[in-house]
Amino acid sequence: MCCRLPYLKHFAAATLLALACIAPVRADDLDDFNRAVEAAMSHHRVAAGYLRTGNIDLAALELEGLREAWGKVTSLPKPAAFRDTERYTSTMLDISTRLVGVVLVLDLGAVDVARKSLDTIRASLSALRRASGVTVLADCVIDSNTAMDTLFAHDARPDWGIVSGSADAYRAVLQRCDGMAPPAIRNHAEFRRLIDGALASLAQVPKAIETRDGELLHRLLIELRSFDHLLAFRYG
Repeated sequence: MCCRLPYLKHFAAATLLALACIAPVRADDLDDFNRAVEAAMSHHRVAAGYLRTGNIDLAALELEGLREAWGKVTSLPKPAAFRDTERYTSTMLDISTRLVGVVLVLDLGAVDVARKSLDTIRASLSALRRASGVTVLADCVIDSNTAMDTLFAHDARPDWGIVSGSADAYRAVLQRCDGMAPPAIRNHAEFRRLIDGALASLAQVPKAIETRDGELLHRLLIELRSFDHLLAFRYG
């Protein structure tokens, strides 16, 4: 771990310098920002996946990639859409600091802490975008994950009176995500498999409710949870 410290301190210092020297904005800065963030979050998603499966070495490699990609994000000018400069700067700095911390805690073997820190990074970025009204597909996927959590709560002990409402809420979020996805993603076979597969499973929920079939509901919820995890892994 000690060999990483000078390297990580240098990263934190460079981030502070980049944030202190925010350049003038251009009309397309938000697109540049979103592309750079997506490049960083592609590493974030893979790292989180490796942490879930306990593959620490590969997670560490992805975290290095995430750190490098995040450095490119912080080198960009602040997009004009983020009018609250203080919030933008504090979010960027908080994420940079967390990236230093997640490597350190992973070196100490605190995998759960590292995972929670990555979850916080994802949530912080989403909160920043939502506050400025510039949401992207990843934000909708967070909403779908939350709606799926609510629906999945009916797995062990279904509350048949409200299962339908929970399923409808999840369906509505999935349809919203489908509608806001860029055409290249919306028409991609993998995205279609996940969205259409989840909607097909949801279409069978009314039958489980009508017959009070807990076993059928359980199978459908397992299918839906699988789609939910894959959506988060690929597009969250």
